[in-house]
Amino acid sequence: MKPVMRILANLLAIFTVAAAGLGGAVAQQPSRPASFAVPDQEPVRFPEQIKTSFYLPLRDGVRLAVDLYQPAVGGKAAPGRFPVVWHHTFDRRTRGEAPTNAVVGTEPGLTKYGYVVAVVERRGLGASFGERRGYNDRVEAQDAYEVNEWLAAQPWSNGNVGIVGCSNTGAAAMHAITMRPPHLKAAFVGCFAWDTYDWTLRGGLFAQWGTGVTRTLEQDMQALPVDGDETKTLLRQAAEEHQKSTDLATLWRGIPYRDGYSPLTASRFWSEGSIAAYADQMRQSGVALYIIGGWHDDLRKDGLVAFRNWSSGKVKITIGPWMHCQSDGVDMFSEMKRFFDFHLKGVDNGIMAEAPIRYFTVNAPAGQEWKSASTWPLPEAKPTAYHLAPRGRLLPAQGGGATAFKVSQNVDCPPPVSAAQRSGPFAQPCVNAAAASLFVTPQLTQDTEVTGHPVADIWVSADATDANIFVYLEDIAPDGTATTLTDGRQRASLRKVVQPPYDNLGLPWRRSYKEDVQLLVPGAPVRMQFDLFPVSYVFKKGHRIRVSVTGADYRERDRAQQNPAVTITIRDTKKMPSTVALPIAKRG
Repeated sequence: MKPVMRILANLLAIFTVAAAGLGGAVAQQPSRPASFAVPDQEPVRFPEQIKTSFYLPLRDGVRLAVDLYQPAVGGKAAPGRFPVVWHHTFDRRTRGEAPTNAVVGTEPGLTKYGYVVAVVERRGLGASFGERRGYNDRVEAQDAYEVNEWLAAQPWSNGNVGIVGCSNTGAAAMHAITMRPPHLKAAFVGCFAWDTYDWTLRGGLFAQWGTGVTRTLEQDMQALPVDGDETKTLLRQAAEEHQKSTDLATLWRGIPYRDGYSPLTASRFWSEGSIAAYADQMRQSGVALYIIGGWHDDLRKDGLVAFRNWSSGKVKITIGPWMHCQSDGVDMFSEMKRFFDFHLKGVDNGIMAEAPIRYFTVNAPAGQEWKSASTWPLPEAKPTAYHLAPRGRLLPAQGGGATAFKVSQNVDCPPPVSAAQRSGPFAQPCVNAAAASLFVTPQLTQDTEVTGHPVADIWVSADATDANIFVYLEDIAPDGTATTLTDGRQRASLRKVVQPPYDNLGLPWRRSYKEDVQLLVPGAPVRMQFDLFPVSYVFKKGHRIRVSVTGADYRERDRAQQNPAVTITIRDTKKMPSTVALPIAKRG
């Protein structure tokens, strides 16, 4: 495993493409999809590069570790002023070691084309001093403001600054924008959370995500020291300070509701740590935004919501058949360079005249996978309701009955999906058919494209005061092989739907305040509405569409075994229709 992947595994437990059920197949993504990227033709201006590292002191005396990469001539920094691109990261060791399919990590290569690049470790991480108060909090955001403006004021800077990031560093970049630094002009980011509560406790369930960088003193001592600290004396001092940082697992578990107040941060941290709370400030910043996402990443909806809430004409988004912070088959370095050339150098390369949305449709005919759009959701993707009818049928009309199942104590993915594929930083949804209630269409008579956000609108009851509901969308091949495409989840007691405080793409949204809790009355049906992660996928002729429902998921972080097992009943009647609406974009 490459170093950057090990670091991400420590930071976030996210997901690997896996699917099971009838045959337990793993969803395959194309290794080299047709690229839309425009090859960069600019010759290298500065073959040489020099790198220095140092501590940058902040307003409160905390020192951040900085690696500075500059264009060079004859072994010395090239004269002149250059635009600056920087990364507010958690580990400077990953620069230059990022895999070629990564969204970020190759930015030091920009020095060849007349950029200065800075890689800055956040406070409480790496060789930087200080302690972490939370996760992407206002202290970090203020740090980002100071770093950005310091970079803009240096003699080798022309004052135009851009920022990059993906995953937690993508969130750090977005929080930098919320502070509206005057010299920040553009951001190239991927796989970040728009609403931190919905990222961490999606549907009210603490599932699959890691809880940030928590390292021992010995692990921190493996960080990269700055120049002049070869004995790691300063690094040890910094590492000792890190041990005082807030434990994120404790922080998050202490505030199970969106309005929760944490004494660890003396704030309502879900609001403080969510860029959604600063949507107006981000729009007012005027920063141009390029978002990267993947159909196999849990943060793909967040990027689309950010796109809809940004200023028109200042935002682009690309979504490929990728996992977290990957970009297989696309020259993302060239995309990044083109974006920054336009916004930081004023190069009229046409990038902002191109369609603002580019997305990859899995299973589309060869050469037609990449598509463009100007709005999202797609106007042509019409929601089509499929009923969860009795006897395992997925029908266009009511089935007129009920389906009951017990919550299984064993929800692990069955063979042949390996243990390695079910764990680590990319663990994806997988359905154990023996532990699920299954609803399947007849064989499709024509190819059917689903592009957008499936929405579950179901009536359920349970013989308990609360229940967790997980819904999965799957493709069933003629040989019975199941491929899990997307999933959604919701705790019944937090089912109350309200008007969102931002544009949520027209999807149901739950405030999830403590006062919104509505316990179940055993046996009494309630309506639950929630969206599944978006997809763009072609179900082939002869295949079947399957919707699977469970009461547990192997990725749940805090799942409690219930004895006796809870029985959940799904109803589908005229008065209580249970459906999953699929955004059908094209048939045939």
